[in-house]
Amino acid sequence: MATLKERDPLQIWWRCRAKEAGLPDVETLAREFDLKPFRLRQIYRAATKELAPDIKRVSVLPLSLREALGRRLKWSSGSVTYQATSSDQQTSKAVFEFADGKDVEAVLMRHRLGRTTACISSQAGCALKCDFCATGQMGFLRHLTALEIFDQAVHVARRAREEARSLTNVVYMGMGEPFLNYDAVMDSVALLNDPNGFNLGARHITISTAGVVPGIEKFTGEGVQVNLAISLHAPDDVLRSSLMPINKKWPIARLMSAVNAYVESTHRKVFYEYVMLDGVNDRPADARQLADLLGGPLHHVNLIPYNATDAPYGRSSAPAMRRFQEILRERGVPSTLRRTMGDDIAAACGQLRVDRLRGARAAS
Repeated sequence: MATLKERDPLQIWWRCRAKEAGLPDVETLAREFDLKPFRLRQIYRAATKELAPDIKRVSVLPLSLREALGRRLKWSSGSVTYQATSSDQQTSKAVFEFADGKDVEAVLMRHRLGRTTACISSQAGCALKCDFCATGQMGFLRHLTALEIFDQAVHVARRAREEARSLTNVVYMGMGEPFLNYDAVMDSVALLNDPNGFNLGARHITISTAGVVPGIEKFTGEGVQVNLAISLHAPDDVLRSSLMPINKKWPIARLMSAVNAYVESTHRKVFYEYVMLDGVNDRPADARQLADLLGGPLHHVNLIPYNATDAPYGRSSAPAMRRFQEILRERGVPSTLRRTMGDDIAAACGQLRVDRLRGARAAS
């Protein structure tokens, strides 16, 4: 199995494009259109570095070649079927539909201090069935290809560029579990990180997992500076198993063993996502137990206000969240209390898609 450093972004991009065109490999595509290696590099650069909106705009190519490729070659794996922007203009969501009708969400977040983040999906739906998650409520549909993942970031980067912004971060925190689609995710990371293409630094990419231990162990062996985030959401097995069924397969002790091995091997900080659920996981005792579980300098907890879905949970109160953070601080655990973004456009992962499907069914 190739490591991230061994993956060839140019070959990944063209291999996926050839498959989308119904061709067996890149060589067949190159022969059909008489594409020399320099042409393959030109087209790849135009799509990934220059963010050309379609092949007709790639002026370095002869017009006849642009027209021929335009009839055969997809420039994006999916089409945007719906977009929404929050009233404060900080968050935009897009629904991407692929050729087989499956769709996912990607999010553009405009942060106050100048950062611009794309939150992208790695699967259509999700099999993990986390109790509080809108994506988990829809079930698993299929894995995304590397280009279906990458093209979400390309779309968000184009949107940011239209606003005179540059995309500074990409997080794999949308729909799906990245480490259950490991190879496609790492191929897409190679595309994001390629200095000859999209050119996003590894430290500006974050992969979030619900706790797929074999994926964490494989990721540890990559030896790269891509960030690792763990969706934790509870400090003990009983509570975490009730919220996240994956905990029954890989309990907290097993998960933390893999995470600690990652820290020891890479000397990199791990981020923990902790959704604050009113009266469920936000009590002072939970904070103390979480602090005892983590410890050490290379841990950072992101406390996330809950975006309500159909699940029977509410958002923790502001005082409860502040008190929780104070307890972590007192015990030496660094944390950030996240601001809510996109509340008025179905902010939770998968929620916009679920809401739109519900509306379509009601109208039919």
